[in-house]
Amino acid sequence: MLPLEELEKRIGYTFKNKKYLKRAVTHRSFSSEHNERLEFLGDSVLGCVIGYALFQKEDHFNEGSLSRVRANLVKMQTLAEIGEKIGVWEFLCVGEGEMHQGGNRRPSTMSDAVEAIFGAIFIDGGFEQAQTVIIRLYEPMLSQLTAATLGKDAKTMLQEVLQSKHLGLPSYEVVDVKGAAHEQEFVVEAVISKLGVVTTGVGRSRRQAEQEAAQKALTTEAIKNL
Repeated sequence: MLPLEELEKRIGYTFKNKKYLKRAVTHRSFSSEHNERLEFLGDSVLGCVIGYALFQKEDHFNEGSLSRVRANLVKMQTLAEIGEKIGVWEFLCVGEGEMHQGGNRRPSTMSDAVEAIFGAIFIDGGFEQAQTVIIRLYEPMLSQLTAATLGKDAKTMLQEVLQSKHLGLPSYEVVDVKGAAHEQEFVVEAVISKLGVVTTGVGRSRRQAEQEAAQKALTTEAIKNL
């Protein structure tokens, strides 16, 4: 398990009281002083921050659209993806049985820890500090939101771009699977043969890896210039 100072570097926030961060990464299987109350608080802070960020995006987004995309951004899978990006599983304190089953890399466990970290920052530094960290971690997703892409995932957006130009759909292939059965990491290639585009995504599931590969494809010059 890595020192918590490294986690502070990854999230861009240094705690005044380290006990909050320690508790945020403590699973209930490890100690009676676990992160579930911080998770509850973090969930509320996250909803407020993301709701306000979306409200500021465009005046013409109606309430229904904003509600749908907010739900997509704060759901377990999205939080787990953020947890993967910052490597939160490397800092989690879980019980031996949970660790043996790969529980520290379970999406639900990572997403709970990320919310708990947001709650811990709120207690330690206040709302503005929590908001700054959340927006920083969510920026890659928030920056892509437009009236046309609101609430759509990367694979859907890529498919729609290609179909609008009468190009074939991308193919996705698992090219490697790393790690033991309980902590597998999938490597997926997205190929758009007519454009000569090949991108690679990595994730804890095939779907997550495909989404990352699709997202990388959307940023290539070949797609941008269509």
